[in-house]
Amino acid sequence: MSEIQRHYRTCNICEAMCGLVIEHRGREILSIKGDKEDPFSQGHICPKAVALQDYYTDPDRLKTPLKRTADGWQDISWEEAITEIAQRLRATQQAHGQNAVAVYLGNPNAHNYGNALTLPTFFKALGTFNRFSSASADQLPHHVASNFMLGAGLLIPVPDIDRTNFWLIIGGNPVVSNGSMMSAAGVERRMKAIQERGGKVAVVDPRRTETAKKADQHLFIRPETDALLLLAMIQTLFSEQRVSLRHLADHVDGLAELEAVSRDFTPERVAHTCGTTAQTIRQLALDFADADSAVCYSRMGASTQTFGGLCQWLTNALNIITGNFDRAGGAMFPQPAFEMVRPKKGKPGNYGRFNSRVRNLPYFNSEFPVATLADEILTSGEGQIKALLTIAGNPVLSSPGGERLAHALESLDFMVAVDIYINETTQHADIILPAATGLEVPHYDLFFNAFAVRNTAKYSEPLFPKKDEQRYDWEILKALSLALTGMADDDTTPEQILDAGLKQGAYAEQGMSLSTLRDNPHGVDLGALQPCLMQRIQTDDERIVLAPDFFVADLPRLSRWQQEQDALREHFPFTLISRRLARSHNTWTQNSQRLVKGKNPVTVQMHSDDAAVLNVQNGQQVRVASRVGTIELPVVINDDILPGVVSIPQGWGHNRSGTQMHVAQSQPGVSINDITDPNRIDELTGNAAFNGTPVAISAVSGEL
Repeated sequence: MSEIQRHYRTCNICEAMCGLVIEHRGREILSIKGDKEDPFSQGHICPKAVALQDYYTDPDRLKTPLKRTADGWQDISWEEAITEIAQRLRATQQAHGQNAVAVYLGNPNAHNYGNALTLPTFFKALGTFNRFSSASADQLPHHVASNFMLGAGLLIPVPDIDRTNFWLIIGGNPVVSNGSMMSAAGVERRMKAIQERGGKVAVVDPRRTETAKKADQHLFIRPETDALLLLAMIQTLFSEQRVSLRHLADHVDGLAELEAVSRDFTPERVAHTCGTTAQTIRQLALDFADADSAVCYSRMGASTQTFGGLCQWLTNALNIITGNFDRAGGAMFPQPAFEMVRPKKGKPGNYGRFNSRVRNLPYFNSEFPVATLADEILTSGEGQIKALLTIAGNPVLSSPGGERLAHALESLDFMVAVDIYINETTQHADIILPAATGLEVPHYDLFFNAFAVRNTAKYSEPLFPKKDEQRYDWEILKALSLALTGMADDDTTPEQILDAGLKQGAYAEQGMSLSTLRDNPHGVDLGALQPCLMQRIQTDDERIVLAPDFFVADLPRLSRWQQEQDALREHFPFTLISRRLARSHNTWTQNSQRLVKGKNPVTVQMHSDDAAVLNVQNGQQVRVASRVGTIELPVVINDDILPGVVSIPQGWGHNRSGTQMHVAQSQPGVSINDITDPNRIDELTGNAAFNGTPVAISAVSGEL
């Protein structure tokens, strides 16, 4: 019997970057635990990491290419698959134009440095600007705010929670997510440290989340009113003469403009709409300003709504006018070992370079909003999408209006999926290309080190070698690029690109390289976040734009919305928000029995007052209807949610025909995105507005 070995790696399921110790004997995994020697996560681990072994051994997982035929799925060779895909994509483009082919990128691409470094070459070979991704169902408001305020969409501030004395969390639940656009493994421990040093954590959310229950203060607020709250806080600070730019006083433009546009948004004006009191808002603003250091962090609830762009702009503005921007304990900027922000001074992104064909939605960060993908497929005419490649994504479950998108996918002339499962999206493909994944893949966090609350770097070797018949994602993309262009392979690997970037990065003088990281399998600690904004800002004059016209021009829309609220509730009296579960991540963790076992977590949470009016009991089935669809699921009644608001987990709905994910199919959960409305977007950024969906609820029979 072979001896027990230890392997060190970073979990690649979510943004938390938890270090793992995996004990194994040969190909048998004996245990997966948190790595206490990892300088970033310090031993923290969540249930999802333990399930990495399940994806490695999953019998449902695909390992060779499949082709859909009249007789069902059939195995084909890699060579046959690549050749047919290239021929059919080129034929589609020759018949209908370059942009008749589209690409959708799912969330796992952000956790795969091989993909991140290979996709630009693939896009160039394919030659289409019809690109979509999960970013527009998640985080575009963050990127657009940074684009217009700092000149670079990837220059995104993160809360320095390890040194702050006041952490204000708006629409986020980091105890469950361990951060989102803020990698922070072990948030609960970090929150406790804030409190132990005499600091405070305050949460603003329509639901008393797991984070809110551990915070010092929780402020209930109605969905989609976060921008009003932030404006009122900013107005309070100006009226009370509590604004201080501190060290950035000579680097900020637009202070007078921000004061002017916030003047009418007093706490008294917005309190009723927000569902709180003017005094509560005013005191929150003053407490924030009085703290020795403070940081406001707004996340999913604030981003995936109809005013997501305003929320992220105003979050940055609040941090700036209190002197908590690019300052210890405030909103700071990580300096990753591999730099993702490239010098492009005078060229603030590509926002508005194009608009989508059907709904005229903005093009940003080289993509269109996924909320309009179905429109572009189903609407005939010049520029109609006829073929689609999805890469590690399941938009039928993860994007708004999922049922309509499924119908659109079925109408395509040709579809290719790079994925390890036959799921709700890939079942519509003509060819599926499965990649090596998880424990078979080397790992370096290109993106999430750029959002981390501490500067570290770590490279993980594959635990197990991929088998001869398997391909890495980047090998698949490279093969497709070569087949599309007819060019010869230059033999460049992602490891070579990574090594070159590390040697040219911020820590080059310290000897940073891929070899250095290989010599330090637990990771390398590069220190606490340091002020660095003025060395990295990308605006043409290297100044912070506090009140961009782009955002100011959207404030009348917010005012109109506030005036129309009562009328909007006539037919759909409830407002829907999503929620995250500790044992799931988006749509791609549900085929692990250890993560989905137990009581059905897919319920609609409702306040007891609303349940009494509807005459429904705990565990009873209810029907939730929106403008676009209807679902049925059990109700859970408690007072951890604001009256008039209901909450359903996202990422479920695998139990439908055509898929081959047997564990997931056995779960009763429904997809929240069968009732979210693709027409509800943030008009500024095009981001999907999942939160705030108007719904009606009625009782049906059934028990949990």
